[in-house]
Amino acid sequence: MIASTRFDIVLFGATGFTGQLTAEYLARASFSANFRFAIAGRSRQKLKRLQRRLVSINPALSDQIGMIKADAKKPGELAEMASAARVLLSTAGPFVHHGELLVKACIEAGAHYADITGEPEFVDGLRIRCDEAAKAQKVKIINCCGFDSIPHDFGVFYTVQQLTRGLSDEAIKTSNVAVEGFVSASGRLSGGTLASAIHAFSRVKSYLLQRSDLDQPNAARAIRPMLPKLSKRDVLKAWACPFPTIDPQIVLRSAANDPRYGGRFTYGHYVKVESLLRIVGGAAFLGGVFTLAQFKTTREWLLSKAGHDGPSDYRRAKSWFEVVFKGELNLEGKAAEAREVLTSVSGRDPGYDETAKMLAETGLCLVQDARRLPKVYGVVTPVMALGEPMLNRLQASGIQFRLLEEYR
Repeated sequence: MIASTRFDIVLFGATGFTGQLTAEYLARASFSANFRFAIAGRSRQKLKRLQRRLVSINPALSDQIGMIKADAKKPGELAEMASAARVLLSTAGPFVHHGELLVKACIEAGAHYADITGEPEFVDGLRIRCDEAAKAQKVKIINCCGFDSIPHDFGVFYTVQQLTRGLSDEAIKTSNVAVEGFVSASGRLSGGTLASAIHAFSRVKSYLLQRSDLDQPNAARAIRPMLPKLSKRDVLKAWACPFPTIDPQIVLRSAANDPRYGGRFTYGHYVKVESLLRIVGGAAFLGGVFTLAQFKTTREWLLSKAGHDGPSDYRRAKSWFEVVFKGELNLEGKAAEAREVLTSVSGRDPGYDETAKMLAETGLCLVQDARRLPKVYGVVTPVMALGEPMLNRLQASGIQFRLLEEYR
């Protein structure tokens, strides 16, 4: 059933594992925040079970939670669902297969959209085919609102704030800023994340062709990735291994949009690894998965092993993540005023609990902080779309942003 008036938030893919955690987070948030939300998915029976679960968390929701039956492959149902939402959140991947129909429905309906994808081909396809239409409608299409890439995007945003604190806009314009992120985590990847990675590996050729249409050089400012290299880092007491995820792409787009990142900005993205043996083992594993993903039979076998059930409450409670950022700022011609900082972003289970929290807080930020958000529309990054209000929300929700060391 769809109400005649819009819900503040509609959560699509609500009956999946991460979707349920997101719905539960919204139910708990409704104790202290005034908003209306609906759950959406293909199975009415599963939606009813989830609805009962949410009412058990907050009995006041018994006559308030909407329920919308919608199939990602049916444009009519997607259009009707999008028309019922001010903000639509999606956990329904792999997004490259059926996510674009939903995004187009949101643009047509004038609803903001956010998801937890980490699929570069999907994100870049939206930038090519949907960005102008979203701008015309003043709609924000925000990808990568889970562990990919909220901690990294806002972690760099926070690090740049520490580096540039007290500097004039003119000084920042002439500065060279370099940030490196080092990821460490304990926890299991979700079945959806694994399936998305397998599909992405199988579509590398088409993705590389698509990339040629994007990221033209910025004549006014130099925004570049660092050249990846494997190295031992004293500051980490560990090895830094290049980490090929969508996160650097997101960070660099945020930097290109914001002059506060300096006249020249570079970013390097790494995973923190204790020993070379683990690096060799991880590379061998990824190489094997990449090879198997190229062929239909072995790709289907890999997908059958990905699974969809998440870890137990106990396992998630023991999981954690931390991203350490090393930032440097140099002012042209003023070597004495160089700055260095070490910051970190940390939280609990990255693949499920914190991803659900980040997506839910994205939706709440779009609804409750609308007047304070950057006036930026189109296919945008989390930092571009949400800025300081979202950083404040993440900190208030228990994700820790810390300044570890500062050198001036």
